[in-house]
Amino acid sequence: MRIIFMGTPEFAVPALIALAEAGHEIAAAYTQPPRPGGRRGRELTPSPVQREAESREVAVRHPVSLKSAEEQAAFAALGADIAVVAAYGLILPQAILDGTRLGCINIHASILPRWRGAAPIQRAILAGDAQTGVTIMQMEAGLDTGPMRTIATTPVDRKTAGELTDELARIGAVQIVKVLGDLDAFPAAPQPEDDVTYAKKITKAEARLDFSQSADAVEQQIRAFAPAPGAFFERDGDRYKVLAGETAQGHGEPGVTLDDALTIACGNGAIRPTRIQRAGKPAMDTADLLRGKPIPAGTRLNQPSP
Repeated sequence: MRIIFMGTPEFAVPALIALAEAGHEIAAAYTQPPRPGGRRGRELTPSPVQREAESREVAVRHPVSLKSAEEQAAFAALGADIAVVAAYGLILPQAILDGTRLGCINIHASILPRWRGAAPIQRAILAGDAQTGVTIMQMEAGLDTGPMRTIATTPVDRKTAGELTDELARIGAVQIVKVLGDLDAFPAAPQPEDDVTYAKKITKAEARLDFSQSADAVEQQIRAFAPAPGAFFERDGDRYKVLAGETAQGHGEPGVTLDDALTIACGNGAIRPTRIQRAGKPAMDTADLLRGKPIPAGTRLNQPSP
């Protein structure tokens, strides 16, 4: 097929690679414009999809909007059979949805209709879901409401958002190649009307650890925000990013350390960070950090700075 690929982050790259290597013609790659980055935040950094597309000599387009008649005409002029969308980052107007022979098909990182929206992977972990997956969905104007062509599932287990993102990206790449290889074998079916949930965008404020929750919920919070933006607590005005943790025995006032090994009381049970990073410092095992920066038993965390 002649395909327009629309995606931005690393999650979308395996699908782009798989489609190209399956012999499909990539007419163009649409992605978000380069963002300021680099050490000083002044260099424009292309998206992962742009870098991959350029390495394959695929034309790259990064409009800030697809609402104008000019952009919509340029899209249609590519003469594509279908558009494949994976975490693109822009709402597609109806003219874009209708701008190819077979419409637009989306690689969505959840088992629809659960977790429609922007952050399905993090929300699945935060909710304690036992499994998640990838839905290949024919797109329509609603937010992830289109009919589904196939679903592939995987256990959440104790994976971080980063690990699950990588896994679902690989699954999505395999599934989109299968579907486009024989569309008739994967007819689009309406989504069920029950179990609809919405995965609202993650905010940095949500990453502040809430020790009033159960230890299991805090552990899920740690995994949901790893590696970015990183779950954290504060002590004496310093921010400590928790990259990994485990539930532990113990009880006490939520947010107060129970021993010198940074076991922290939660609303039910306790949590012990195992991998941690102070602001401006490298990540390290918690035991190594505590040798240089002790946090004694009885320390109250997340207190306002004096």
